Amino acid sequence: MNQSITRRQALKNLATASLAGTALLAGQRSWGASSEKNSPGIRIGVCDWTMGKRGDPEAFPLAKSLGFQGVQVDLGDAASDLPVRKKEVQEAILAKSRETGIPIASLAIGALNDVPYKKDPRAEAWVADSIPAAEALGVRIILLAFFSEGDLRGDAEGVNTVVSRLKNIAPVAEKAGLVFGIESWLTAEEHVQIIDRVGSPAVKVYYDVGNSNHVKSDIYKEIRYLGKDRICEFHAKDYDDLYGKGSINFPEVRKAMEEIGYQGWMQVEGFQYPLGLEESLKYDASYLKNLFSGDS
Repeated sequence: MNQSITRRQALKNLATASLAGTALLAGQRSWGASSEKNSPGIRIGVCDWTMGKRGDPEAFPLAKSLGFQGVQVDLGDAASDLPVRKKEVQEAILAKSRETGIPIASLAIGALNDVPYKKDPRAEAWVADSIPAAEALGVRIILLAFFSEGDLRGDAEGVNTVVSRLKNIAPVAEKAGLVFGIESWLTAEEHVQIIDRVGSPAVKVYYDVGNSNHVKSDIYKEIRYLGKDRICEFHAKDYDDLYGKGSINFPEVRKAMEEIGYQGWMQVEGFQYPLGLEESLKYDASYLKNLFSGDS
C-alpha cells in the first residue's frame, strides 16, 4: 500500500485515457490467463484509493462498473481525520455496498505511511479505532501500512515499538475476531519474526506480490513459506505493466496460493495504467478473474 507512489503514477497515466477502448483486449500476454484448474475460492477486489475514491462510498458503483467483486476501503487521510471512523460515513458506505451488491472486502489504514505507527501516538489511536470501524462495516481484516515514514527496514527501535503496540492491541482484535495485516517492505522471514514476537493469531502478513517482487524477494517461495496461517490477504500489483504483461507471473502466484490452500480476497492495487485508469483496471480485473475463477 505504497499510496504516495500509486497516486503519482495514477495522475501521470490518466493523461493516456484516450488510448482506452478496443485496446483493452489487444496484445499477447506474457503470462497467459488460461488454466486447467481454476481457484473459485479467490475473489478479486480493488482498493478504493486505486480508483481515486479513498474512503468514498462512490467506490462501490465504480468498482462494479469495472468488473470487481469487492472493495477494500481505506479509513481516509490524516488531514480529514480518517472519516471512515465516523458512523455516518460507515452508514453511507454500507448503503452503497448493499445498493450495488459489491461487498466491503477489508479495511486499510494508509495514513500510517505518513503518520507512522512506530512513533506517533495518533497512529496508535487510529489502529485502536479501526476495530469498531471494522465491526460496524462487517469486515475481518485491517491492513496496517508501513511505507514511507513508517518504513521498518533497518529500524530495530521502530520494530520494537510496533511489536509492543501490537501486543497491547492484539488481544482486543482477537476477542473481536479481527486480524491486523502487516504490509511492508520487509522480507517474509522478518515479518515472521514480528508475528512470533507478538504471539497472537490477530497479527498476520498482508502480502503484496508487486511490492515484494520490487525489492527482489522470491514471491512464489515467500507465499509458500508464509502459508495460509500467516497470510491474511493479498494485494495484486505489477510495477511494470498491465497484469499478465509485466514482471509478475500471476499463474505461478495462483499455483502458490492453491498449494497453501489460501481462500479469500486478492485486491487490485493498480500501478500502471497504459489504457487510462478505468480501462486498465477493467483489463486487470478481467485478467485476474479469468485466471482465478474462469470468469471475465
